Amino acid sequence: MKMKTKDTYFLAHLRADSRMPLTRLSRLTQTPVSTLFDRLKNHKGLIKKFTVLPDFAKLGFGTRVCAAIKVEKEDKEELEKFLEKHLNVNSLFKINNGFNFLIDGVFRDMGEVEEFKDHLESKFQIRGMDIFYILGEIKQESFLDSSMKVDALGSDNHVERAQ
Repeated sequence: MKMKTKDTYFLAHLRADSRMPLTRLSRLTQTPVSTLFDRLKNHKGLIKKFTVLPDFAKLGFGTRVCAAIKVEKEDKEELEKFLEKHLNVNSLFKINNGFNFLIDGVFRDMGEVEEFKDHLESKFQIRGMDIFYILGEIKQESFLDSSMKVDALGSDNHVERAQ
């Protein structure tokens, strides 16, 4: 999908502050509010979801993991359904290079992670599981979140320059 640079700036400002009023966004992008509203309405599907990024540790879930899982072919579909519904799985991805799934999991403690792992191994034919404990967050959700990044990416990355 090709976007005009002006639309990409619009998106970048929303990535930085999704609660920004259209009037402020209008001033920043030098675009009329009505045009911004129309662009937002016409780009349905471009924005997947408006959400909150909570501090899970402050909610009592201080252990975060990424886990790569490979499973026997006959258990793949059932494991996917199980992981989709599991309360501790924050994000689930299909991946390659010998693994089937990558999960971002949020748990109260390491013991809960071990229970999760043991449960998976008892219920499915797990061929391999690499678990990585997230020790600290350095950067999150920052792709295309500023005008400077839009400028740095330039027109080589599916951004069409506005006339």
